[in-house]
This record gives sequence, structure tokens and C-alpha cells, in this order.
Amino acid sequence: MAVTRTALVSGANRGIGFEIVRGLARLGVLAVIGARDTKDGMVAAEKLQSEGLDVPVVQLDVDRDGSAAEAVAEVQRLYGRLDIIVNNAAILIDEPGGFKASLFDLKADTMRRTFETNVIGPVRLIQAAAPVMRAQEYGRIVNISSTAGQLSEMGSGYPAYRMSKAALNALTRIAAAELNGANIKVNSMCPGWVKTDMGGTNAERTPEEGADTAVWLATLPDEGPTGGFFKDRKPIAW
Repeated sequence: MAVTRTALVSGANRGIGFEIVRGLARLGVLAVIGARDTKDGMVAAEKLQSEGLDVPVVQLDVDRDGSAAEAVAEVQRLYGRLDIIVNNAAILIDEPGGFKASLFDLKADTMRRTFETNVIGPVRLIQAAAPVMRAQEYGRIVNISSTAGQLSEMGSGYPAYRMSKAALNALTRIAAAELNGANIKVNSMCPGWVKTDMGGTNAERTPEEGADTAVWLATLPDEGPTGGFFKDRKPIAW
């Protein structure tokens, strides 16, 4: 009998995270919405349930120490396994100037808050999920990064966000190396410029388009890649 895979997606009550859950659920994955506020998560789940997709919700605040471990334990308690995690929750709070914000205006608190959510949050979730995945000898970890974090193309603008995504890419490489050989794939992906609260209304892509590569990486076969950086299902430079 085929195993029903179980996924946990952080920041999944809206935007790209919501579409990742939808895409996984359509493939038959039991996709769990991880939401800071479970009321928001339930609103999102009801939208998907209206489409015939049974999507549960767990409380997950990546900024709170202990929350990731609690969420992983809850998923394992309810469903007996955890096969996939998607580190989607992220913030972009550089100011003044938004996308044009300068390094020389960067406040230490902005840097701390950005790294707490965009880097430490994923570390917490990977640390919590890895023992479960090792025991199962199966796991897929997807980190939602950005070409803004590419060292090969690094430029000015939104410095805290850029540095956090570069650090997230480093985390991908480290985790992939440490989990190599356990049938656990760890990859980063860039969704592109997506119409979300973060991306704004002028963005070029829909959330569904932004979610596609993440869904693909979350369901890779055993011979699939690990330790890579992808956009539109193709490798890109670090």
C-alpha cells in the first residue's frame, strides 16, 4: 500500500505558502497549514475544503523558540509521520525605501527581526523535523529563498532581506550535506516576483506560479537533486 506523505508548510495561510499547500493537497499529500494565528489558518483551510481538499492546521510561529518542535510533534502525533517541510514564512521589513532601502539606513533591530524569521525560523523547523525524517529514511525540505540572496548577482537594496536569503541558501547547503545519505533532499528555490502582500500588486507572477517549483521539490523522487538552488524547476547560480 502506498504511503500517504505528510507535509508541514510554514506561513501557509496566505500567498505562496497557501498555494504550496493547495498544490501538494491536489497531489494527494496530506498538507498541513502552519500558521502563527490558527484562526487565520482555519480561514485558509476552509477555502481549500470548499475545493474538496482536506487540509488541517497547526499553530506554528517560527519566531518563538519551541514552536517548531511543538508543531512537528503535533503533526507526528496526529498522522504518525512527517515527510515534507517547506520553510515559507518570511518577512521583508527593510526601510526607508522598501526595495530601494540602503545598507546605510539599516537599523540593528530590522536586521535582528529579519534573521529571526528568515533564517533562525527555518533552522528551528529543520532541527525539529530531521530526527523524524532520519527515522523514516525519507524527507524533503524546501527553503523558499530568492534571487535577491544570490551572491553571484548581489546588488544594492533591501539589505537585511538580501543577507537573510543568502544565509538561508547557506543553511540549505549545510543541511543537505549533513543529511546526505538518509534519502532526505534539501533544496532552495526562488518563486520569482509574486503578487503577494510582500511582492505587491505590480509583481509579474501569480502565487500559484510562484509555488510550482516548491511543490516539485517537495515531491522529488529518490534520485532527485539535493543541495541545489532552483527557479522554474531549473538550477540557478548561488
